[in-house]
Order: sequence, then C-alpha cells, then structure tokens
Amino acid sequence: MTQETFATPEAHTIRIYNALILPLTESDVTAKPLVIEGELQIADDRITYVGNSADAPVSTQWDREIDACGNVIMPGFKNAHTHSGMTFLRSYADDLPLQQWLYDKVFPLEAAMTAEDVYWSSRLAILEYLTSGITANFDMYQKTESIVQASIDSGFRTVLCGSVNNFVSSPAELEQQYLRYNDTDPLISFQLGFHAEYTTDEKLLRKIAALSQRYSAPVYTHSSETASEVADCIKRHGATPTVYLNRLGMFEHGGGGFHCVHMTEEDLDICLSGGLWVITNPSSNLKLASGIAPLTRMLRNGIRLAIGTDGPASNNCLDMFREMFLTTALQKVQDQDASAMDADVVLRMAASNGAHAMCLPDCDSLAPGKQADLIMLDLHQPNMQPVNEISKNIVYSGSKQNVKLTMVAGKILYENEKFHLDEDPERIYAKVNETIHRITRS
Repeated sequence: MTQETFATPEAHTIRIYNALILPLTESDVTAKPLVIEGELQIADDRITYVGNSADAPVSTQWDREIDACGNVIMPGFKNAHTHSGMTFLRSYADDLPLQQWLYDKVFPLEAAMTAEDVYWSSRLAILEYLTSGITANFDMYQKTESIVQASIDSGFRTVLCGSVNNFVSSPAELEQQYLRYNDTDPLISFQLGFHAEYTTDEKLLRKIAALSQRYSAPVYTHSSETASEVADCIKRHGATPTVYLNRLGMFEHGGGGFHCVHMTEEDLDICLSGGLWVITNPSSNLKLASGIAPLTRMLRNGIRLAIGTDGPASNNCLDMFREMFLTTALQKVQDQDASAMDADVVLRMAASNGAHAMCLPDCDSLAPGKQADLIMLDLHQPNMQPVNEISKNIVYSGSKQNVKLTMVAGKILYENEKFHLDEDPERIYAKVNETIHRITRS
C-alpha cells in the first residue's frame, strides 16, 4: 500500500499508534475491509498519515501520543436520519401506531417547545451519539438555530435537513437556511428537505423542487414508511410517494428517502436512476410496526444504502450498533437466507455510505487529507474475543461498551466513558427533564 502524508504546519498534533486500522477506503461496498497494523497521525482537524509505523513520519513534537493497545481505529458512524431534539419525548408515548403517536402525542408537545428546549434536548442526543461512536448526524428538526448552537457548543458535526411542511417552516425559510448554514461553521452544513408528502401540500412541494433545481441541490424526505402512507398517496395523486415526488421534479439533483419500507419496482427504478440514497431505520420501523425495508433487493439493484436511528421518541435508543445488527438480521429472516446482507456491507453503510448520503465526502474514510472523525473500539472485552474477523465482531457482537474514544474534527469528545465537553452531563439531563415536566403539566 502506497503511503501518503498531508502536511499541516504548526498544527495541533495527535499520534495514535499500535492500532488495528480499518480505513474503509475501498470503493467496492462488498469488499472485505482492509486492516492495517500501524498508526494514524492527525494535525488539527485532518488526518496526515495512515499506515505502518516503520514508514511513518517521525516527530518528537506530538501534543499527544495514544497507545491504542491493539484496539480498532475506524471512521466514526454517521447517523443518517434522526430528530435529536425529540429526546425529551423518550419513553413518553410508546406502544402506539405511527399516525396516532405522531398526531395525538408528538405534534402537540412539540408545539409547546421553546428554542432553549430544543437546544438542551439536542445536547442530550449528542452525548448519546458520542457513546455510540457516531461522529455526525443528519438532523431534521425545528428551531434550527438551537440545533446549530448545540452542535457547535458540543464540537459535534451536524448536517441539518430541512423539515418544511404545512405547519412548520416554508420554502422561503428553507432557502434562507440553505444559504446561511452552509456558510456558518465547519461543523455545520445544510441540505434541502421537507417532512413528508402527507404533511406537505403540492404548492409547497413544487416550490421546494424549484429550489433544488435553482441550486442543483439534493432533497431529502420521509418516504413510504407505512403501507397506509403509500395507499393514501395513491388515492390522492394516483402514484406512490416516490413516483409522485419524482414527477414534480424533486429528485433531479439526487437526495434520498428516510425509511423506504414499502417500495414498488417503479420506486426502486427511480432510486437507481436518480442516484437516490435510501436511509433505513430498522429499530424505529419495528417499534412502530411499519415493516421491514427490502434492502437486499435494493442492494442487488445497485441502490445506495445508509443507516439512521430515527428520533429518540420512536426508537428510543440512539445506538448504531443495534441498528447495524438489525439491518443485517432482519434481511436474513425476511429473505430466509442467512447469507443475506453481509456484515461487511452493513459496516460500510453505517460509516462510509452515511457520509456520502449526508454530503460529507471528507468524512467517509481514514486517509491523508480526510477529516479526523474517528472512533476507537475496545477489543479487550469479552464480546470482541477472539478476533477472527474484526468487521463481523463489530456488527454482530459489538456494542456501545466497546466505544473507547470518539473524535470529531481532530478533537476527542468522549474517551474512557468520560465526556470532554464544556457542560456537565448532569446539567443537560436536568434541563431535558425540566422540559418534559413543564410541557406535560401545562
């Protein structure tokens, strides 16, 4: 393997050595992940070297040197669909069907949220992302400025997704946010989006499609989550959500759908021809009895796949390890084929693919010049021994207990079960408890 370096003079530097590195640089999504025994070097927010220690640049000026002790270093997981601000609703409205849960429980309480509520709820979600090895999220929620501030204050990478619907936001506000938040902070970016076909009338949808065409920008939305959603769309428009939105010109510049559980062959053809991403959310889809997305069929058809947790009110756990296991296990049982949805494919879905789905090409792998968004996984735990196949261990037996370190943009935010942030986690917990208690008692 040819080694490269990426020079950054007078930078904050970190060396992580004695590591098993999964760079995930292979372009073939089905390829067995390469494992490098060696070290990784970082200057400021960028990786400068990945390779064996014998060929590594030598320096005595490291700000910090970390002995990985044979543990795994890999790109951080990307939560490609979530609603961070919903942490205040965790375990509040469970065991209900989607529409009743959404309209009777979620929407009324969300209407009472303040900007400060969203800020603290988002900070709570970020704590949980860090413990799960998640280094970036694709966050669709209201009161965008609060989400941005929570992310910046936490040092966490967030891609905002527009959430226009008949009740919240507008195409004009969506455009303002798109222009503003793609030029705010290196940790923040923004993609066009709307809540769903069933909450957004055609007049609004056409304006969003026009924005996409104006800026050559992708568009993202909830799509085909339940059978009733698809059936109702066919009644209204004579087409499934994917077909209907495509007819409006919504996907001329790509984008994607969250969930995509109930998909027709025509839907899949549109996903393939339009280069759309399908972001699966298995825990949420199971908990709300929405169904199982046909991921193996999508994979065979060449459709691009990523993974998200969905929000903490419908999941309720923001845990990428659980999502990875369910992503593969549900396909196996649905297809009655134990070879379906190989763990190596799922690992890439959770890390590299998620980065591309979220338009974060510099966060997809570990290579010189890439962002230093990475995690260390502890192999010195019973659930990770013996080490026959590292990637299989991570997907099939790994858990949050194995996350030893989470780094975003070259800064260690979580290490050895401790957060390195500007705020006491206990204060964050207290603030979110105050939110739910105030809203439910008012």
